Amino acid sequence: MTAPSPELVDQVMAAKVDSQAADALIAQYMPFIRNETIKFTHAPPEYGHEDELSIAMFAFYQAMLSYQRIKGPFLAYAARIIRHRLIDEYRKQQRHSGVISLYQPQSQEEEVPLLEQIPDHGADMASHQQRMASQEEIAEFSAQLETFGITFSQVADNCPKQERTLQACRQVLAYARTAPQLLDQMVATKRLPLAELSQGAKVERKTLERHRKYLVAILLAFTNGYEIIRGHLCHIHTEKGGDGQ
Repeated sequence: MTAPSPELVDQVMAAKVDSQAADALIAQYMPFIRNETIKFTHAPPEYGHEDELSIAMFAFYQAMLSYQRIKGPFLAYAARIIRHRLIDEYRKQQRHSGVISLYQPQSQEEEVPLLEQIPDHGADMASHQQRMASQEEIAEFSAQLETFGITFSQVADNCPKQERTLQACRQVLAYARTAPQLLDQMVATKRLPLAELSQGAKVERKTLERHRKYLVAILLAFTNGYEIIRGHLCHIHTEKGGDGQ
């Protein structure tokens, strides 16, 4: 994973507690925010996409408030937050725009509602945006896993298959969230801090050792803003027989 720019990280940390610093950082990175908006709308904000630009600006601000060094490069993190907020807003607009007129027949002679006669391009676009977001997030997460010498297939193979082992992994994750210094250490050294996690989470070290690759993946995913990846990892375990652990 590329190390965060120290200067930018310092600016973000200052912006968390200083509204003037936050405003200055937003102004400084308006070209970046505008760029991320255009990636989503495929048109400049002044072409009727001012609302999307406002949403992107607020998402950038939210990214500043929620950012931690463990989340990696700030701009990559902010880009994910902006994209997710824009997708959420697009879906909300699709749910609420033109509902009454679309469900009404076009005329007294026409009984079929207009909704059933037009192609659902909006759904197609939302689906496309979701696929693009998924592909970008998976590619970024895969690259981060590679720095630990781990692949997606290895994570799947290493996933616990018994509920008690999954619960032990959840305990490790819950503890790790309270000890961000361990996550910083893991990212810096590319090694899972087995002794500290075992002691803090009260889980046998041998359990952590058996599922090291899976634990690295969930610790990275649940602390770096990978919303799509998190959903995938929650369902990655199989329903086959127990693994004896």
